[in-house]
Amino acid sequence: MAAILIVEDEPKMRRLLELNLGEEGWTTASAGDAEAGLKLFREESFDLVLTDFKLPGMNGLEFLKLIRQINSEVPVVMMTAYGNVETAVEAMRSGANNYVLKPFSLEEIKLVVKKELDVRALRSENRNLREELGKKYEYPNIVARSAKMQEVLAAVERVAPTNSTVLIGGESGVGKELVARAIHQRSRRANGPFIKINCTAIPENLLESELFGYEKGAFTGATISKPGKFELADKGSMFLDEIGDVPAATQAKLLRVLQEREFERLGGTRTLKVDVRLIAATNRDLRAALEQGTFREDLYYRLNVVPIDVPPLREHKEDIPGLAEHFLTKYRKESGRDIRGISPSALQVLTSFHWPGNVRELENIIERAATFAKGQTIEAGDIHLDTERAKPADSATAFIPAGVTLDQWEDEIIRESLRRANGNKSQAARLLGLSRNALRYRLSKIGIADEADGAE
Repeated sequence: MAAILIVEDEPKMRRLLELNLGEEGWTTASAGDAEAGLKLFREESFDLVLTDFKLPGMNGLEFLKLIRQINSEVPVVMMTAYGNVETAVEAMRSGANNYVLKPFSLEEIKLVVKKELDVRALRSENRNLREELGKKYEYPNIVARSAKMQEVLAAVERVAPTNSTVLIGGESGVGKELVARAIHQRSRRANGPFIKINCTAIPENLLESELFGYEKGAFTGATISKPGKFELADKGSMFLDEIGDVPAATQAKLLRVLQEREFERLGGTRTLKVDVRLIAATNRDLRAALEQGTFREDLYYRLNVVPIDVPPLREHKEDIPGLAEHFLTKYRKESGRDIRGISPSALQVLTSFHWPGNVRELENIIERAATFAKGQTIEAGDIHLDTERAKPADSATAFIPAGVTLDQWEDEIIRESLRRANGNKSQAARLLGLSRNALRYRLSKIGIADEADGAE
């Protein structure tokens, strides 16, 4: 049974936490201030520390830093007053694993404690990851013979049985959705729904109603009530692809679902409870979005409980022969063409390519080659690659023009993208490979008003 240290200066709250956490089968010890808590922590072994931020004498943040000096791995959950989110984020930066805002329900605190204990167990298992990599993990539709992809599947194997939120990172086309489905299929929710939503495929003004549903009359055209994706995913998993493009207003509502497991439909007053495991994915660095102010810090820390990074194809090229055969088999079943294999020279062409579009691009290339192959084997001449896209730019022409600063050059590129997109900012963002929010941030820096696009 897990042992939990509770540090809370209010006697009634301290006793209430002891009783309720004890009912879950966990053993508890408590202290009324940080000094007494530190003494207990040094004398006994604990699996988790639950501490208030505001304590007499030494405050919770100072206590947290001393805990981290003694043990850098034990999970610490910080309790702080409602509305003091900045304090909670500061605690997370200093090493806290999670936080709850007062007042909270006892069910919420038990859920947070259980999640952090699950993550602790997961991290403990990961210490043996290298030894266990001798075991080959196999998942349907995932080709993973390389060491890097085996690491990904090993992480899936460990996180799947828990209810921890997972953030999958990686370039477009690496197979993030397949990893998300593998987590769901190996979880205790496998018999429940797996609901996917691509945050970039839905206009900003419709995303909230798509996620949380709406009531009749909530807006023009809402002639009936409609449940959102979170309701449909109850007792299952929700996969939010391209989470970095979620607008700020929806981010706040997502944070509430993660913290309290509840929300209201658009235009509704009834609070709905859901039991959903959230898996998010992004092809962008969310930390850069934090610096730009386009992504909430508190939401980032809630999402980034267990990060899994899927490597680009160019970093595990040893998987290319297996992937090519997998896609060829799939094509053969769908088309009925008797394409039996890929020649060694064709494989050499495939493994020498840079693959900017990753596994998705490889699948398209194999299908194209199989379609136009003259014989029963794909030859090197049957493979047509987009070499211009993968070719590195010439250093003489790619460099910043003389006498122009980096900021000036970036501003000009942004203006040029707007000209090419005829003023449509969503299209300009796509030309630049940016999210809509990231472009909004850059437009504000150069003094261009971010008015709504006339057409998306």
